[in-house]
Amino acid sequence: MSETTDRRKEIINILKNSSDLVSGTELAKKLGVSRQVIVQDIAILKAEGNSIFSTNRGYRLENKDKYKEIIKVSHKDEDIEKELNAIVDLGAEIRDVFVNHKVYGAIKVDMNIKSRRDVKKFLSEIKSGISQPLKNLTENYHYHTIVADEKEILDEVEKELDKLGFLEKSSKYNTNN
Repeated sequence: MSETTDRRKEIINILKNSSDLVSGTELAKKLGVSRQVIVQDIAILKAEGNSIFSTNRGYRLENKDKYKEIIKVSHKDEDIEKELNAIVDLGAEIRDVFVNHKVYGAIKVDMNIKSRRDVKKFLSEIKSGISQPLKNLTENYHYHTIVADEKEILDEVEKELDKLGFLEKSSKYNTNN
């Protein structure tokens, strides 16, 4: 086996064994190469069919065994923390948020929120005034892709969001909404 093949296998191994995102810089240090080499390796690994999720904060290996559901919610700005914490407290991840804008169509942003710490970081970025919540483009209506290790967790998330009054009755994603 070549050094390149071994390095790519090690990248997969590192991502498999990490519960958090792993930055390109961190991978480069661990493997003794430049970050650019890591970026190229990731591109090749993806082309080979590896399900690697990339963000500006790092990489993660997608777990294809996870359960995923898109839900429609609506709430005021002051309820964002309550909504996000309700989801992560039940053990689910908020993969993204998106809206269906009447002019622009679907606008989607990756969130990758898995913990209360991630929620706090997200809220501090919103409160800094850099940007507004995406839901404000569509009178508070928005969708989240929620991911969990078990179907029961997704069911619990829906029940909790319904109890809080955030879950929309047409909660399943419909491209006509």
